[in-house]
Amino acid sequence: MTPAQLSALKADIQANYAADLANGRYNFIAEAYNVLATPDFYVWRTSMSSAELKNNIVWTELVAATQGKRDVCTILLNEGSVNPSDDNVRAAFVEIFGAGGTSTSQLAAAAKRKANKVEKMFAVGTGTEGDPAKLVFEGTVSGADVIFAMGT
Repeated sequence: MTPAQLSALKADIQANYAADLANGRYNFIAEAYNVLATPDFYVWRTSMSSAELKNNIVWTELVAATQGKRDVCTILLNEGSVNPSDDNVRAAFVEIFGAGGTSTSQLAAAAKRKANKVEKMFAVGTGTEGDPAKLVFEGTVSGADVIFAMGT
């Protein structure tokens, strides 16, 4: 976490978990931030494997695409993984399969996930299923992270 994120986490802990903090329940506090946000808050995933890409492609759509579009798809598949939070990657899906393509819809669905509470704190965007946010911090926090944040 950046210093600014640690400072924001500290303020949020002080505002919402003061009693737990006073009792040294650092792991409990961390666990509270690691649960899925409610209501659901959607984010673009930052990594999607080639296998996941392949599993979400309707192959007849790819076969029907122009050679140039198939070449772009081959490049994406050969990367090992792609970052679907990158606007250019998602634009490539639309360019290859079309805005109304089944592959485009399946890839978009696979490219998003629900965020936990700490990820939501720092994400940028609306976080709806139709308009996922982008992650600024990805992952979970530990009891040690809570202690560290409180020292900032």
